[in-house]
Amino acid sequence: MKPQVHPFFDEATFTASFVVVDPETQHCAIIDSVLDFDYASGRTSFASADQIIDFVRENDLTVDWVLETHVHADHLSAAPYLQEKLGGKIGIGEKITVVQETFGKVFNAGTEFQRDGSQFDKLFVEGDTFKVGNLEGSVLHTPGHTPACLTYVIGDAAFVGDTLFMPDFGTARADFPGGSAEMLYASIQKLFELPDETRVFVGHDYKAPGRDEYAWETTIGEEKAANKHVGQGRDKDSFVEMRTKRDAELAMPRLILPSLQVNMRAGQMPPAEDDGNVYFKVPVNRL
Repeated sequence: MKPQVHPFFDEATFTASFVVVDPETQHCAIIDSVLDFDYASGRTSFASADQIIDFVRENDLTVDWVLETHVHADHLSAAPYLQEKLGGKIGIGEKITVVQETFGKVFNAGTEFQRDGSQFDKLFVEGDTFKVGNLEGSVLHTPGHTPACLTYVIGDAAFVGDTLFMPDFGTARADFPGGSAEMLYASIQKLFELPDETRVFVGHDYKAPGRDEYAWETTIGEEKAANKHVGQGRDKDSFVEMRTKRDAELAMPRLILPSLQVNMRAGQMPPAEDDGNVYFKVPVNRL
């Protein structure tokens, strides 16, 4: 039950995407893909996703799943493009409906925007299992950063999205709508119940001060012992106080507005307007 994990790092958004392979069957899952977007020009490109496509094809892999750990606020998902080229089902947590309801209102998306998660092929709940070839995956609901955050445990590997970062960088912010530092702490304690040797793959890395290289793999044991925000048995009250104070000082992610409009639609663009063009909205004083 030890999958091969192949990382793809997008330095523009500091995002780690992963291709998770069952070595027995050469079936795989793709987790947290990136659609490249230049905010200044409004142009998209598929350079990051094409790297994954090339890897899958060169290694003759079969894609079972294209998974999202949550609705990302810092990059656009390439899930529909990957599905079109490679197949697989697009999955996310069932609480996507909460995120869709919240941001459907923020962006005044109208009644044509379905808020039932139907844009995705599979809505996972706590305790669900799924297959990647012969490997069994299981689902943990780990809210706090967002209401819909999931951790996918595939064999001995846990894909935690933005819930935890590398031990020297800490934990995710919890101040987005529907986020909660209390829930984030509880979710991390749930992760800490996994075996210490469980490999942990984080969704972002920003190079902690004093570290020269990007990193995205650690273990539960290392997180419990050394995570600067929540390791060494830190209690909930002090964590919540620290996280709340820190979050109040953080700027919004650069790509939050286009990212949310795309990712709440399972990676699809907003519908074209009557001139045939697609536009992103900028809600004033809403976030």
